[in-house]
Amino acid sequence: MSGRNNIVIIGGTACGPKAAARARRCDPHARITIVEQSSNLSTATCGLPYYVSGLIENEGDLVARAPGYYQEVMDLQVHPCTRAVAINRADHAVSLLDLISGSASTLEYDKLVVATGSKPAMPDLPGSSLQGIFTFTRIKDANGIREMIRERQIRKAVIVGAGLIGLEMAEALAARGLEVTILEALDRALPKLLDPEIAAYLEKHLRDKGVRLLAGQPVMAFEGNQWVHEVVSRDARLEADLVVMALGAKPNVGLARECGLALGSTGGVAVNEHLLTNDLDIYAGGDCVENVNRVSGKAVLAPLGSTANKHGRVIGTNVTGGSETFPGVLGTAIAKVFDCNVGRVGLSESEARHAGFEVVACLVPGYEYATYYPNGQEILVKLVAEKATNRLLGGQVIGPGETAKRIDVLATALSFGATVDDLAGLDLAYAPPYNSALDPLHNAANLIRNKRDGYAKTLTPMDVKDRVDRGDDFVWLDVRSPGEWDNAHIDVPQGRLMPLRELRTKLDSIPRDAEILVSCQTSVRAYQAQRILDGAGFRNVRFMEASLVGWPYAMSGTRPVSSDEVARLMAIAP
Repeated sequence: MSGRNNIVIIGGTACGPKAAARARRCDPHARITIVEQSSNLSTATCGLPYYVSGLIENEGDLVARAPGYYQEVMDLQVHPCTRAVAINRADHAVSLLDLISGSASTLEYDKLVVATGSKPAMPDLPGSSLQGIFTFTRIKDANGIREMIRERQIRKAVIVGAGLIGLEMAEALAARGLEVTILEALDRALPKLLDPEIAAYLEKHLRDKGVRLLAGQPVMAFEGNQWVHEVVSRDARLEADLVVMALGAKPNVGLARECGLALGSTGGVAVNEHLLTNDLDIYAGGDCVENVNRVSGKAVLAPLGSTANKHGRVIGTNVTGGSETFPGVLGTAIAKVFDCNVGRVGLSESEARHAGFEVVACLVPGYEYATYYPNGQEILVKLVAEKATNRLLGGQVIGPGETAKRIDVLATALSFGATVDDLAGLDLAYAPPYNSALDPLHNAANLIRNKRDGYAKTLTPMDVKDRVDRGDDFVWLDVRSPGEWDNAHIDVPQGRLMPLRELRTKLDSIPRDAEILVSCQTSVRAYQAQRILDGAGFRNVRFMEASLVGWPYAMSGTRPVSSDEVARLMAIAP
């Protein structure tokens, strides 16, 4: 070896190239080599659904950098179409196989970076080798799907898995004119990311867009001759011309395991805060490693390009003598699903309870900006906080309106251990084209504070639906106007129209010993009604959080309330 620091990086998608670029900036004299088994580096695999849909037209738009760029501009040695087949830790050497020529070679290293990424989860099921069944992690997969749609004139697609990729692919395939069904083994869309209330909102949107979601339906087999024709789930048989397997990804840790690198409880490579493995000369990052969730402190996998790039920068600093640390992840995720934007950060309510937190949560509708400013859209916010300390634990935001900036605000707040009171007091940017005077996050934080202080007493839409289905005895007061009731209402035996303006004059018509539920369009007037009834001596009154905006089930009436009407109703202050 020469006297220069000899850095070898295995993997050229996200973490690897970022580590190489950072290492070069930190050490202009280091010998840096990237080994990548595909022909290109820095491929934007997150953009594949939009390439399938046709929104992105050219394959080359998904390749950020060709190998020549790294060689000519950054003085990096790149071995494309080359697979690392073994790591010899004792000799500080990596065995390589050229996938084109078949020749073998060896690379020596002083510092090694393992950035081998992930591989798609693909169960070994009967018929899984039939043509027309695709995993979805490479441009090759996307090209195969595009070619099949173009040449075979297919009609029906089945997506296995209602995670982020599955939902993005549902939109992409629907845009190509296909009839789309999603099979999900668990009980809802995005089951590992969303709580039931937010997932139900998303599922309603999928139905409105013509996508069928069958939850609780694990796939059992595929049937056909040469090509797939049917997908068999636990309770259904679905005709299919095309199947996309979107069951998530597993850390690609074969090399690491075989050379004796320690794996964590999640199955990813175990690393410390410097992204150093149990070998002092080997770092690892990207989809192949496990991370720490900054809220729960638990080990998690975080297969995202954003996380991989952060890893790469830390590693590039440290392989050149630095001492940078990676703080962990918050589980931040966002997706566009047709006209709906859905994001989450931190812990869901179910995750927080499973982690041992005693929680308080809320569900609040809002508007992306001032209700009187034209063309705004609604959003629905769920916040989760620790009951004893008021510390924020997580949040979810969904709707056609702007959700990304709310998720980013929550991610920032969670990063610094903010409480609900901190969130309620944030000095966020306000002007009518950008926000309302109180952001929906402010309103959500204030609802949790009102719960804490004993003012607000609530039930979620799902709690209410369960009570209705059981036939519980209670009085349900809808405090909207008669016109709103005629347009859309929840038709249940317990229901009764009681406009807010008439409530104080009709208190004697309400049984004082009954359990009372109050709802409106957005829950603003329902909360006001609850406080009126409390003040009048009624002892068992609660309102439905998010009210009809958050109700994902069937309603009766002549038409739904328009977005303009929702905006006007949201502007009514309690």
